Amino acid sequence: MQDKEQGARPLAVAIMGPTASGKTAAALAIARERPVEIISVDSALVYREMDIGTAKPSVEELAAVPHHLIDIIDPLDAYSVMQFRNDTLRLVDEITARGKLPLLVGGTMMYFKGLTDGLDDLPTADAAVRARIDEEAARIGWPGMHARLRALDPVTAERLAPNDAQRINRALEIIELSGKPMSALLARREKPELPFNLVSFALETPDRSVLHKRIALRFDQMLGESDDTGIVAEVARLRARGDLSPNLPSMRCVGYRQSWDYLDGKIDRAGLRETGIIATRQLAKRQLTWLRSMPDRIVVDFLGRDPAGEILRHLDGLPD
Repeated sequence: MQDKEQGARPLAVAIMGPTASGKTAAALAIARERPVEIISVDSALVYREMDIGTAKPSVEELAAVPHHLIDIIDPLDAYSVMQFRNDTLRLVDEITARGKLPLLVGGTMMYFKGLTDGLDDLPTADAAVRARIDEEAARIGWPGMHARLRALDPVTAERLAPNDAQRINRALEIIELSGKPMSALLARREKPELPFNLVSFALETPDRSVLHKRIALRFDQMLGESDDTGIVAEVARLRARGDLSPNLPSMRCVGYRQSWDYLDGKIDRAGLRETGIIATRQLAKRQLTWLRSMPDRIVVDFLGRDPAGEILRHLDGLPD
């Protein structure tokens, strides 16, 4: 699997997968067998004060093995793919220097792609173009803008949610500034060579209905039995700060935007559950679409008897 040059580089392991596929459980099981440190690859776990809706590892889980890139920024701030890539390159170097195996665990596929494929050389932002796109979105809505993007760049549109205003705006802006779809520009870039050998595992299953059941169960657990517990109470505390808005990247995370709408009286509790589960299913679908574009991944059925053990057996079979 590795040539001599690859073998000379330190090893890092990625555990990817859609939401509710058991990535954290698999990583913690591996940590009980090997000296590892976990690098979170999750755009929601970076935020402090957002624990329930992000399914953040528990205090006990965080104490059991060193974790990185969790609780590192305030919900008012943003964290870019560039920041993730720079932080991860540094962390892998530090973890391997300590004689431990870096485990990159999460489901934010843009982070994985940014790490392995490098950063893009796309046109810089143009405030006037973005404002014009925002004005048009105010008239026809972001699902309408998403439909427009699908006609111009179906590859990019496929991995974006119809209400992902920030990324839809950026994709349309790139088309207007360059005259070419973002997917075409990204396909032309040269992949950089990582300073470590990354072996990637994907927790998937052919039975999508089981994943949907897991998603519903997880969202019900996040909701809790009343508005005084669970994600509604968490979002209410965040709203009470007075400096956050539903347009921030943090508040657009699945579950948070729906809870914000619920607290605004736009939907009832049944609507919160329904829209939250639908949004999570859509997220999982996009994650699986990203995964299918990664031909080098090793697929592990997360419904198997021992996913973590299967990953370890693969690692034991790697040449020294």
